[in-house]
Amino acid sequence: MTHGWGAKKKHRGAGNRGGRGMAGSGKRADQRKPGILKLKNYFGKHGFTPRSRIEVRCISVEELGKFGKEILNLQELGYDKLLANGRPSGKFIVTVQFATEKAIKRIVEAGGSVKLLAE
Repeated sequence: MTHGWGAKKKHRGAGNRGGRGMAGSGKRADQRKPGILKLKNYFGKHGFTPRSRIEVRCISVEELGKFGKEILNLQELGYDKLLANGRPSGKFIVTVQFATEKAIKRIVEAGGSVKLLAE
């Protein structure tokens, strides 16, 4: 049955109804706004949000020279992870929670050492 619309294919989608459900009712149907505003999750994005996001503060090998010391405890300085960006400016003895393999290799090649607290 076509219910007065002529061919079936002309009005088979949700477009002829202005969407599905209560779509668009906040924009066009002013008389329905009070009822919609009472609904908690009608507007906005809804979906997965992580419960906790661990923030890891990182520092690169080339930035170690800015502290002016050769023996560094990066955890006391507020850093959690050592990254391998750049080249070390000297021999450093570094204590850190996490470090990439490449960062450890670069410090050792420069004559220093890395002690990991995560082990």
